[in-house]
Amino acid sequence: MSSLKPAEKWTTPTAHQKEPMDRSQDNIPGVDRTASRDVGKTAPVLAPETSPDGLGRNAGGDTASSTPVFGPYQNFERMLVRYNLESRGIQRVLPAHRHTTDHLGFIQVCMLWVSINLTANNITLGMLGPAVFYLSFRDSCLTAVFGMLIGCLPVAYIATFGPRSGNRTMVLTRYIMGWWPTKIIVVLTLVILLGYCLIDVVVAGQILSAVSTNNSLSIVVGIIITGILAWIVTTFGYSVFHQYQRYAWLPQLIANMILSGVAGPRFDLYSDPSSGLDSRTVAGNRLSFFSLCLAAAITYSETGADFFVYYPENSSKIKMFGVTVIGLAISFTTMFVIGIGLGSGIASNRAWSDAYDTSQGALIVEGLRPLGAFGSFCSVVIALGLISNLVAPTYASGIDWQVLGHHFEKVPRVVWNTFSVVIYTVCAIAGRANLAAIFTNFLALMGYWVSIWIAIVLEEHIIFRKFLGLGWDWDAWNDRHQLPLGIAAIVAFVVGWVGAILCMAQVWYIGPISGLIGEYGGDLGNYVGFAWAAIVYAPLRWFEMKRFGR
Repeated sequence: MSSLKPAEKWTTPTAHQKEPMDRSQDNIPGVDRTASRDVGKTAPVLAPETSPDGLGRNAGGDTASSTPVFGPYQNFERMLVRYNLESRGIQRVLPAHRHTTDHLGFIQVCMLWVSINLTANNITLGMLGPAVFYLSFRDSCLTAVFGMLIGCLPVAYIATFGPRSGNRTMVLTRYIMGWWPTKIIVVLTLVILLGYCLIDVVVAGQILSAVSTNNSLSIVVGIIITGILAWIVTTFGYSVFHQYQRYAWLPQLIANMILSGVAGPRFDLYSDPSSGLDSRTVAGNRLSFFSLCLAAAITYSETGADFFVYYPENSSKIKMFGVTVIGLAISFTTMFVIGIGLGSGIASNRAWSDAYDTSQGALIVEGLRPLGAFGSFCSVVIALGLISNLVAPTYASGIDWQVLGHHFEKVPRVVWNTFSVVIYTVCAIAGRANLAAIFTNFLALMGYWVSIWIAIVLEEHIIFRKFLGLGWDWDAWNDRHQLPLGIAAIVAFVVGWVGAILCMAQVWYIGPISGLIGEYGGDLGNYVGFAWAAIVYAPLRWFEMKRFGR
């Protein structure tokens, strides 16, 4: 039926598979370095000092050093290797290059997700429940938390593929969508990653500007400062990324708990802004905010495997899934509730209303205003905490650019990281006055296609790779001739998008089906897109396998 190998079988690397040993994971908590060295003795690999450029080779045997224009960056990457930092791009992490983990390794997974999400961008998202969708505190909390929980499940599922495959998420997508259609997914993923970064730096810039005396520090300067700090962390790669996230959550937790303690008495827990609306409109608003919070979580699926490719292939899938859900749920819930509380007080508190009219970041600063100078200090901590949310998509984007093709792969990761920072910083400066519109339109729109992609991944894995025994040949990650053609996947993707368009509810467009729900419509795009793609994909994929054998 197929030329692929049986599922989950590993072989000792052959000569053409050898890659330079990447020691960037040496400092991950819960990792046993001694065990990995023993494994390395049975499967010889090239150490950094024996490789001329310190970079992995692609399928054609070329290296980044074949492009002279990037010579300075390659020298920088060689320096990263010399200090046990990461120079690896999209090359698969072979089993011999990984490390064994104990329970602390799974705690690191949980804390990484907590650190990434315990940030102010999720506070500003929570504000939209009362402020934009006219929901009460109770309705906003229930819809936000349950929407987020559903969105976390696909992220945890994709995260389990990091250890089992050693491949990044977009490389994994080649096994699902095929070589060429994957490029479409990569472009959409880059839009998501850079869009989230744009939101983060705008919120940070708003907070820093609001803290400064008479707004003497402009939002633009705050955006640039935050972008530069995120670039510094992501440039040094995997180990610095994990080290930073291991501790970054603590000051955020303290500052945000102070915020909730100071501002909490002014939360409006009982008023219902939707009392003047008809029941169908209220139901539509609840559904739309539910879908928006689901989208905020589910979009992490596109990077879910990226951060765990150095974990051993026999890592417990149940533990990886469980700690990912726990980490995401704890952090999202905390920040959503604080944001909803701040948003609920806008109608009854003139100072908060004026601050919200200035910016959402200014409302966070106003919530801490009673503490005076210490409140301003806490606001700065919250603003700089957004770096935690920035480094994840910035790091992932540097890798995802390389998945676009061999020519892109030759460009070092640090170049793509730098390019990504420049893009979202410039776009943030241009769109800094429209944050709420970016949130409500951008996040939901991105969630549609991720839901469709998840439907295709689930069916490919469960039906074809597992039940029908097609299996995974993880060494074929860069060989287009062993990957699916992607005909079934791209057709299902388009059909899913048609369903999403008919059922989406956005400020600029309300689909004919979603428009039947209340005055503003109810956003059903995620669910209909998922269902339509799932219905179409399985029979088309079966035909593709029968016709082409892969």
